[in-house]
Amino acid sequence: MQMNEPKTLDRARILPWLLEDYESRLGELWQRADDVRRLNVGDAVHLRGLIEISNICARLCWYCGIRAGNAKITRYRMTENEIMHCARQAVSFGYGTVVLQSGEDYGIGTDWLAGVVSRIKAETPLAVTLSLGERPDADLLAWRKAGADRYLLRFETSDPELYATIHPDLPGKRSDRFAILRRLHELGYEVGSGVMIGIPGQTYDTLARDIEMFSILELDMIGVGPYIPHPDTPLARQPGSPQRQVPATEEMTYKVLALARLARPRANIPSTTALATINLEQGRELGLARGANVLMPNLTPVKYRALYEIYPAKACIRETAGQCHCCLRQRIESIGRTVGTGRGDARTQEPAGRQVRTIQE
Repeated sequence: MQMNEPKTLDRARILPWLLEDYESRLGELWQRADDVRRLNVGDAVHLRGLIEISNICARLCWYCGIRAGNAKITRYRMTENEIMHCARQAVSFGYGTVVLQSGEDYGIGTDWLAGVVSRIKAETPLAVTLSLGERPDADLLAWRKAGADRYLLRFETSDPELYATIHPDLPGKRSDRFAILRRLHELGYEVGSGVMIGIPGQTYDTLARDIEMFSILELDMIGVGPYIPHPDTPLARQPGSPQRQVPATEEMTYKVLALARLARPRANIPSTTALATINLEQGRELGLARGANVLMPNLTPVKYRALYEIYPAKACIRETAGQCHCCLRQRIESIGRTVGTGRGDARTQEPAGRQVRTIQE
């Protein structure tokens, strides 16, 4: 396959890269993704301060350690003052965004969270990203009116049968994340989504379709990471895999990350904590070298971090916010990149002196 992909990166062009094994050919993919990243969003790495505000969840997802059926973990929900303390830390560290993330916790009331968002917007210059699961339209509208800028909702897989298996509906409520993502666009959010790589039952054809969906959905943010089994989940105990099962490997994660950059040249794409979990020494740096332009330092108070265990052995859960900040700055500078300033909005950021380039150039 040649590196001059047309503007639309469709399944027919994605699939050969997912199956590619030759190191020299993959080197071409890494370089092309890095070139497209540099030409479209520049060398700045934006830092998004992550605040895991609650590990309470109504869902019974088969892959997630904070699923409602896991009775082995201690549940928590942060207070408004705790969240505001984290937001002020984000400002002191020079971050442009905070990400409020939780399980699908309906104890987080619509008005309460609107008040928290309004306060962050009034007292800080921060952009606010929400990642709170499948909330009703009224909630999404109220939080947008309160000042929330972005919303993250990963669709995990575009295979409807696999999705229905690993993500059971709530009683009387059908799950349709694609419909919610479209609605988020209508409400004026910057919209983020993504997938897990190597879910038991995921084929190469399905994963190629997932990557194609990044363009179809016109995503502003794309998060991808390997499936890491949690021992207290049903999926970790699933036997067997299809013949074309996608492996949950570090290399496959880099392939998907690079292809995500080619599919959406202007998107904000993080090098995730999951990559650091499977390669603590270089995972984040290699992700940045293969298309990513965002890191997400953790601002969650240390006493809560180990309780937000969506997968086991998560990297850096014992670090303080200050230690995490210093570590990530050093990692960025060690590879010759710069720390981003400002909000880093996908729809407005423009690398200095550069014109936006498409993947066919």
